[in-house]
Amino acid sequence: MYKFMDRLARLFAILGGIVLSILIVQTCLSIIGRSISTILHSDLIETTFPTVSQTLLSTGVGPINGAFELVEAGMAFVIFAFLPLCQLAGAHASVDIFTSKLPNKANAILRTLIEIVFAFVIVVIAWELSQGMLSKQRTGQTTFILEFPVWWPYALSLVAAVASAIVAVYVAMMRVLELVSGRQILPAELEAEH
Repeated sequence: MYKFMDRLARLFAILGGIVLSILIVQTCLSIIGRSISTILHSDLIETTFPTVSQTLLSTGVGPINGAFELVEAGMAFVIFAFLPLCQLAGAHASVDIFTSKLPNKANAILRTLIEIVFAFVIVVIAWELSQGMLSKQRTGQTTFILEFPVWWPYALSLVAAVASAIVAVYVAMMRVLELVSGRQILPAELEAEH
């Protein structure tokens, strides 16, 4: 079962990385386009090289229309896409000023409780996301500039949120089994210490 969860988590992390990379490139191109457009609209360029300025501007150089809408839609997916691997690897940041002084058994109990609460929260978020998606689908709401249906990014995020919920519930169940059995089932955590 762990291998399946690991593959699922890694698949979503890869998809999240691809989407994030596309959003970064799109944002950079939009900023470059806006900068070039600003330069071409400057008084110096328009008076010195009016033909060049108008020719380049006629190609459509400028910011990418709706870039903000695409970033907004894509980032929700990216966040949920990275959660499964982070959860499975135990790679969440932790501040353990207090817990580092606790005995191992107390830390195991605390870790198990945190995993259960985290799983519950992710399941609730996925449920609420599904309800939001259905609501947006019913109303037919679209984005302002690109006019694509708002429920599309909700649906994309929901897929990643469901994967996050599946992995979170699995991790919580394994932590309970670890606590009850006294043996390590999941690999050692990689959490960042602060």
